[in-house]
Amino acid sequence: MGPVLTARETPPAKPPARPGGRRAVPWAVVALWAAVIALALPFAGQLADAQRDNVVDYLPASADSTQVARIEQALPGGESTELVVVYHRDGGLTAADRSHAQEQIDLITGAHAFDGPPPQGIPSEDGTTLMYPMSTTEPGTDNDARIALVDDVRERLDAAPVEGLDAALGGPGALMTDMEKVFETIDGTLMLATVLVVAVLLILTYRSPFLWLVPLTVVGAAAVASQALVYGLIQGFDLTVTSQSAAVMTVLVFGAGTDYALLLVARYREELRRIERPYDAMLAALRGCGPAVLASSGTVAAGLLCLLAADLNSASGLGPVGAVGVVCALAAMLTLLPAVLVLLGRRVFWPLVPAYGSEPKQRRSVFAAMGSSAGRRPAAVLVSGVLLLGALALGAFNLPGNLAQEDSFTQQPESVAAMKVLTEAYPGQGTQPITVVTPTGRAAEALAEAQGTEGVASARAGRSGGGWTEITVFAKDAPETAGESATIKALRAGLEGSHVGGPSAQQMDLADTNARDQKIVIPLVLAAVLLILMVLLRSIVAPLMLTAAVVAVWGAVMGLGGLLFEPVFGFEGLDPSMPLLSFVFLVALGVDYGIFLMHRMREEALAGAEPAAAALTALRTTGGVIASAGIVLAATFTVLMNLPLVPLFEMGFLVAVGVLLDTFLVRTYLVTSASLLLGRRVWWPGRLSRRP
Repeated sequence: MGPVLTARETPPAKPPARPGGRRAVPWAVVALWAAVIALALPFAGQLADAQRDNVVDYLPASADSTQVARIEQALPGGESTELVVVYHRDGGLTAADRSHAQEQIDLITGAHAFDGPPPQGIPSEDGTTLMYPMSTTEPGTDNDARIALVDDVRERLDAAPVEGLDAALGGPGALMTDMEKVFETIDGTLMLATVLVVAVLLILTYRSPFLWLVPLTVVGAAAVASQALVYGLIQGFDLTVTSQSAAVMTVLVFGAGTDYALLLVARYREELRRIERPYDAMLAALRGCGPAVLASSGTVAAGLLCLLAADLNSASGLGPVGAVGVVCALAAMLTLLPAVLVLLGRRVFWPLVPAYGSEPKQRRSVFAAMGSSAGRRPAAVLVSGVLLLGALALGAFNLPGNLAQEDSFTQQPESVAAMKVLTEAYPGQGTQPITVVTPTGRAAEALAEAQGTEGVASARAGRSGGGWTEITVFAKDAPETAGESATIKALRAGLEGSHVGGPSAQQMDLADTNARDQKIVIPLVLAAVLLILMVLLRSIVAPLMLTAAVVAVWGAVMGLGGLLFEPVFGFEGLDPSMPLLSFVFLVALGVDYGIFLMHRMREEALAGAEPAAAALTALRTTGGVIASAGIVLAATFTVLMNLPLVPLFEMGFLVAVGVLLDTFLVRTYLVTSASLLLGRRVWWPGRLSRRP
């Protein structure tokens, strides 16, 4: 980012007239984007239908439970849908209650094709609850058919209510249906909320009745282009795109795109005071801030693409989806936004029009004051900031355990309520099936081994097909407890050639795979970020300093999560993928702002400024824009906190708070004070590290 016009500077002489052809360039860019949007709109509208939220789309690619899910889809009838009808009366079930329950079950089983013999009610020891486990392959892998089945069963349960008797539908099939219904509402809600948040912040930032519409419209065009491109990747490369990935991409496009717009518009406003013609002013603005914007977007895209090394399907799919969003945002902000601004001319800034030859209003910058405070006692500022981040990071020891599937909702749906009733009414008893698939040739032997495995309450053989036989196992212990986990491990160790899956096994595999992915992806992200920073800044010390700073921010926000998620928000656990995803986003996005600050610092140093002056000038001239960009990005991620899923809330909280910490503490104080203490050494071994 280039130098700012000061009171001592005078505008250059009026440049010679440009050829008329230059005027045609912005119009050509706008026409090209109009054609792109016209072609992209039909495909962008199909992205929601192409999203996949089946179990295997969120599971590790190589896990045992994933193999079970895939084999089940190939068995006769396809994927099995497991349901549990739960009847409960606080004072104890009456004979009339049991008769009513059996009548409803007969109607339900008569209307649908359930597997095996007619389901029998299993009473709880305290006599308050009766459960009917049921399994069907009627929907197969058709999500719409499964939703229709669950809705029909619930309608039948609600058709003839009995006073005081609660009837609810639970089980993995009902839980997955409730999850998908939440996902169906996410796209529209997220887009509307994100647009409103960005619009309000742009109006407050620009204080103009018109200017805010330009970047908002351009980022909308980028969102459409990214959705169409991702749909093309799905069709061409069978890319797995979940609703969670699509939601994160929307936030990234609006957040990153608006950030780039803020930087470009701020620089364009400066150049309009020095250069008469908007076209030439925009060229100067692009030359000034373009390299930093390109490097920052490249860092984010590279960090996201490192997720391709993850074994978790949902995480590996998020990498290219997020990268596409960032690249589309960059393309729109460096082509369409400049073209529209040039065509609209200076009047788009009304009422604060930057007149040619005018001087910006001189006022005491809050970031100049912050820089001065850091400059007076840089060592004390640096040590205090590091101690604060370290103290916050200690809260990570209080992070809750892995989030159970039924605890993934911020508002409890019927399936979760039913499962909680089962947990209380059947303590120490498994109410959720464990699925074993074994080669058909040894099915009888495997069934006997499963029945004799420690911790198994019952086991029965199911469907056969394609060389595999399905065995349904119930553990003696409640779902997702240490006892049930031990039973699953025992089954896997004892059943040779078999695969063990089901909801609880899937949660175990998710936790194990996320731990493995962290060991692989985190070093890749750090290496990619360091390499890009070294190339841009021509230094080793500065990239190491910036990377250490964003890692410290990640540790601090994880600590805040430990202090707030369970004690304050009441969440029962942390999504297993959250440490890895939050690391990728915070490191990639946090380094973004470091690039803007250090790139300006390097410009000042190249112009001959002493290290201290370069650092303070960079903070004074970029601090306001970086703060605005940080607030916008944090606000877009807070939109995720309003969605009714705990994993999305946790991601929104961690990234939003991390961005704010990075913007107002790390960039403003820690990086500036560290740069002041290091002096020229911050650019080692580049030529700027040597005295002129």
